[in-house]
Amino acid sequence: MANRFVLNETSYHGKGAIKEIAAEILARNFKKAFVCSDPDLIKFGVTKKVTDVLDEAGIAYDIFSEIKPNPTIENVQSGVEAFKASGADCIVAIGGGSSMDTAKAIGIIIENPEFADVRSLEGVAPTKNKCTPIIAVPTTAGTAAEVTINYVITDAQNNRKMVCVDVHDIPVVAVVDPDMMATMPKGLTAATGMDALTHAIEGYITGAAWELSDMFHIKAIEIIARSLRGAVANTDEGREGMALGQYVAGMGFSNVGLGIVHSMAHPLGALYDTPHGVANAIILPTVMEYNAPATGEKYRDIAVAMGVKGVADMSLDEARAAAIAAVKQLSQDVGIPADLKDIVKPEDVDFLAESAYADACRPGNPRETSVEEIKALYLSLL
Repeated sequence: MANRFVLNETSYHGKGAIKEIAAEILARNFKKAFVCSDPDLIKFGVTKKVTDVLDEAGIAYDIFSEIKPNPTIENVQSGVEAFKASGADCIVAIGGGSSMDTAKAIGIIIENPEFADVRSLEGVAPTKNKCTPIIAVPTTAGTAAEVTINYVITDAQNNRKMVCVDVHDIPVVAVVDPDMMATMPKGLTAATGMDALTHAIEGYITGAAWELSDMFHIKAIEIIARSLRGAVANTDEGREGMALGQYVAGMGFSNVGLGIVHSMAHPLGALYDTPHGVANAIILPTVMEYNAPATGEKYRDIAVAMGVKGVADMSLDEARAAAIAAVKQLSQDVGIPADLKDIVKPEDVDFLAESAYADACRPGNPRETSVEEIKALYLSLL
């Protein structure tokens, strides 16, 4: 069996990296950019940091901001029409997963118009053409959408999130500038950071994991564990660490998949509009406990990467418990709620469990599961 690995072709990292955007656009002979960014980033001047770079270089652009935190089919379809009207030939996506996911779906449909209904993109869609070139500029340290082949769009009509996996959607350039993340409030920093940790841990234990993906995931866990508390406190070191850590995690999980933490988080976003990172962070320790018997020695490695001392002298059960405890402590330290009591309505649990089981991330889970077992996991968090 061959293991495939796909990465974006160019990335820039570090303070001031956004200055490279104009050079990349000009070098690729693009004439006009379609800037995808959410309304809050425009309101608070974050998007302007990039459009100032475009202005200084004399690069024309239009801005599209009809983007919800959990972007919908309608957001994408509006974006497709706006792109067509703009006459642009590239996309600059500025934001978290919502902006970048919307940009990916728009770019795919522009070059593959037979998927204009959006729903047909769910799963591994048989698109034939690369999407419109995307330059992705993350403003959160969590989703790593700038380096992944994944995007998620909400089907609001059916209260579900559609996970789309397509090698044709990967941005051609990623610009990972911690200065673009400096204005994130503490709560968003914590939530997106725990999302990145979930990517790294789920990617490390998923059934498709192998040596190359393991290298990225274990390093990402180490970087995130030492950086997230500082990022929440808005230290330069913490911000820079999280900008890198989430990207490194993305290089791994994009290629090997995730598990039922994400499967269980997706329906919460679709039904209640729960922030994705918060949902992941609450669910992660419980699912780690559930998955532990199917993970071999990997939790020992996770415990070490999380900074736990004396792991080599622990039994396997002790090492697994230590890894889970370290994740719980980090989540608590950055202010993530401990349960779903204020989010989930008990009468919705059956629907949530069925949706989670049908989710595209579920087959990657290291432990075989069922609708009833997922339901029990939800109930344990109420």
